[in-house]
Amino acid sequence: MLYWLSYQLEDLFGPFRLLRSHAFLLAVGTFLASFFVWYMLPKLWHLMPHDHGKAILGKDGMVSAGKPTGAGVIVTLVALPAILIAMPFSVCDLGVLLCLYAAMAFGFLDDASTVPWGQLKKGLLDAGVSIGAAVFLFAGHGGDVWMPFFKGVWTVPWWLYIPSAGFLIWFTMNATNCSDGVDGLAGSLTLISLVCLAALLYLVIGYAPVARYLLIPNNPLAARWAILLMTVVGALSGYLWWNAEPSKVLMGDAGSRFLGMLVGVGVLITGNPFLVFAFAPIVLVNGGAGLGKLVLLRLFRKLGLEVRPPSVLPPDLQERQNIFVRMLHGVRFPLHDHCKRVLKWSNAQVLMRFMILQAFLTPLLFILFIKVR
Repeated sequence: MLYWLSYQLEDLFGPFRLLRSHAFLLAVGTFLASFFVWYMLPKLWHLMPHDHGKAILGKDGMVSAGKPTGAGVIVTLVALPAILIAMPFSVCDLGVLLCLYAAMAFGFLDDASTVPWGQLKKGLLDAGVSIGAAVFLFAGHGGDVWMPFFKGVWTVPWWLYIPSAGFLIWFTMNATNCSDGVDGLAGSLTLISLVCLAALLYLVIGYAPVARYLLIPNNPLAARWAILLMTVVGALSGYLWWNAEPSKVLMGDAGSRFLGMLVGVGVLITGNPFLVFAFAPIVLVNGGAGLGKLVLLRLFRKLGLEVRPPSVLPPDLQERQNIFVRMLHGVRFPLHDHCKRVLKWSNAQVLMRFMILQAFLTPLLFILFIKVR
């Protein structure tokens, strides 16, 4: 809004053209969102449903019982005015934003439901908003992509771009959702991803001289998306202030689905879908690998193999069980659950070590993808 308003105010006072500065808008959006969420969240979380804990996980699973959950709906809605104030939108950009908030709404309805939604229902709804976002992205930015390890730009037709982009968004959304099991974990990892993505969009892809030097297609509109990403980073910071262990409020599916979807959208705006491995490596391993394990176990079951955990099988079946199935059952997913229950890491150790790994891997993988071409 400020961007378009500057054209009306510039005639009254010349310095109002500062409102068209992307750096200024980025700073305004980040500050406003962080303050709004930090201030409003404790005043509103009493309206949220309360977490019931997970008795199946024992004592650790009941630590969250009684805490307000689904706070992602507060965080995203309170941040919305800052987003609308700071980011210059096109019609297609607004369409993507609508899909982000639809994903948040579906997550909140699942959080608030007395009977949790089934996997099929959630998967189909996630797929719907993911495909919708992919349609708007293609309409607004086209299908030009660039790849790691190769020079040049390829134009992907809509019939290939939309389902591929939709799958990437769906995957990052669900991987982030699966990572939401330790106070501050999903939020902190996503914050690192969004900050790094915003820096790439603003300083590299959105800045022609740097983009030309690195042989990356320049996209002048990328800086606008950096404003959105950093505004959400501000909102996420306000949330993490209250979510730090021991947390007073939980994000729930409402927040994790919004954040995961935004990471996927940010990666697609860069034009290189493979950068998701650079900007969300730990989230993909922590949450996404669990989805891969589930798919493999179902495939093995269709092939006629015994896929039940070895611990529930009689000794004779344990010995005959396929070695690959036993290996899959040897690691718990999400991976943070394996680290807590098998490696005996504390919540603080899981959070710090996962953040260190992501902060280390992201620049390393980014440089590899950018320079080795």
